Amino acid sequence: MGSREQLIERSIPFLREVKDMTPSAAMERWLNETYGETSALYQDLARLIKMGVEEGWAANQEVEGPNYRRSRILEPIPETFQFSITAVYMNSADPRRFKDEDDHDVLRGQYHGHPYGELNLVVPLDKGAELKGLQGWQGPGWTAPDPGSRHYPEVRGGAVIALFYLPAGRISYDFKAPA
Repeated sequence: MGSREQLIERSIPFLREVKDMTPSAAMERWLNETYGETSALYQDLARLIKMGVEEGWAANQEVEGPNYRRSRILEPIPETFQFSITAVYMNSADPRRFKDEDDHDVLRGQYHGHPYGELNLVVPLDKGAELKGLQGWQGPGWTAPDPGSRHYPEVRGGAVIALFYLPAGRISYDFKAPA
């Protein structure tokens, strides 16, 4: 079994456990307490998604250059309780970065919405790299944007892989970004 198949198989028991939960700040806290950086689930998924990027089957399609890539690993299927699995690679060393209010280099991705929310495993590749979630900056761990939420994905401190699970595979780029 290859690393892609291992990642899918490792995800199924987790998705079985969370399939009836609603992404939210409370779920994000639960995910980080239950399956944070030191948990076996986090360690396994982080290892497998890193392998996927290295092997070229994950986050292999450029969105806006080599420092912002993504790919759908699996469409929603009954075995994953209709969650899709996607990976995004973002690196704030990109030439398009900007400085935030704390003078950190930040790379901003495409504005989008989560009709049914999102479960997002944050895997920093560089020490101190973080992904901005709806509850603030997140290093190794999880974010869980609420159903109906909209945001720009942002990364600071280097490179991050975001492995995310979308209920019904739903994500929308059809929203107008705020001015």
